[in-house]
Amino acid sequence: MNLERLEALIGEDILKVKNLNILIVGIGGVGGYVFESLVRMGVEHITIIDSDKIEESNLNRQIISNQSNIGEVKVKEAKKRAISINPSICVNDLCMFLDSSNIDLVNYNEYDYVIDCCDTVDTKVLIINECLKENVKIVSSMGTAKKMDASKLLITSLDKTSYDPLAKKLRHLVDKKLQKKVTVVSSTEEVKEISVLGSNSYVPAVAGLLITNYIINDVLS
Repeated sequence: MNLERLEALIGEDILKVKNLNILIVGIGGVGGYVFESLVRMGVEHITIIDSDKIEESNLNRQIISNQSNIGEVKVKEAKKRAISINPSICVNDLCMFLDSSNIDLVNYNEYDYVIDCCDTVDTKVLIINECLKENVKIVSSMGTAKKMDASKLLITSLDKTSYDPLAKKLRHLVDKKLQKKVTVVSSTEEVKEISVLGSNSYVPAVAGLLITNYIINDVLS
């Protein structure tokens, strides 16, 4: 993969980026953009976990989806897309749903960063607790549905979130003393009062790109 434009920007530090080993749980609206942007940054070792198949309703916000792959397994399609960009990338694609029965099958301490982009509260808590236990850096995505203003997204810690229903649930489930150790992408925008989880193309995308922005600048700092 030709990374000459990136190397011109960061020089020899490009090796720090290429050598990263990252886990992404959930490869949908937010996670798909994290994955895509890390692939295009030259990261060579990424594990992706998701149990879903691509649905037609994903087309408005999930970068791996298109008309020709509806019904296909998300992690398989994401891996194919990554290899089409960088043939030398190593993607470990795991089609599974993480829960209490299999959470310990993942060796979290082998990763430099764990990115939680899943939708299930119980799974998010399990992942957060595993990373805190193993002292692994984690970035967890809070809610992006029912929101229209991407400029209100920010990287913060779980204890400092506001106006985010998902973060509020997590604050009740994660030890209060440890919440400041959990990095999250969250929005200060109040959610729209609608019955369905309406979403657009750009709020999840910006959330995903903010996560990549955080990781790369953390590595290079």
